[in-house]
Amino acid sequence: MYDQYKLSELIRFARVDAGSTVIDVYPGDGDWTRLFSDIVGPEGRVTSFVPAEVAHFKNDPVGRIRTLAKEPGRENVQAVSADLVAMLEATQPADVLWLHLFYHDLHTALIQARGATAAHFNRVVYERLKPGGSYVIVDHAAAVGAGTSDAQSLHRIEPASVREEVEAAGFVLDAQSTMLANKHDTHAIKVFDPSIKGETDRFTYRFVKP
Repeated sequence: MYDQYKLSELIRFARVDAGSTVIDVYPGDGDWTRLFSDIVGPEGRVTSFVPAEVAHFKNDPVGRIRTLAKEPGRENVQAVSADLVAMLEATQPADVLWLHLFYHDLHTALIQARGATAAHFNRVVYERLKPGGSYVIVDHAAAVGAGTSDAQSLHRIEPASVREEVEAAGFVLDAQSTMLANKHDTHAIKVFDPSIKGETDRFTYRFVKP
């Protein structure tokens, strides 16, 4: 999805290093899990967490990650699937929680069907991270003033709304980046539309647990 420069910058931004403990939420095909696994090395750990809310998808997200965890050299990867409301009990304390293009889904009916809300999830992340730990969010930007209203229809969310919700859980905004910004994105098109897919205007936040 990103060129090597942007990948390197995102990993640096997330502060994932050798020995880090990382939780990759909704890992998809596992690309980020593999990258993190290579970086944290044998002294680190990557929990690839598949929300049970999406486990029924036809591409078998749980099976994919379990297969990934069995790849040679992936002994530091643990595949976990549970309801988002149970993530605290299903995971171990972490240095970094990585959320790539998923935060907006916390405001959709699919994810909320089992009781998860953005407020609850952010509190769980706060409890799960070690003091000084990083909560890194990359997502598709919605128009200024849209708030969370486009999450279901366009799969976008206003950055300011994300910041407000995450800070309400006790986090402090530590850094933000425009490396994935696209000023030509009108913010009015669904992110899967061929005219914008892969090129959406994206915001990147790093919050820290004090």
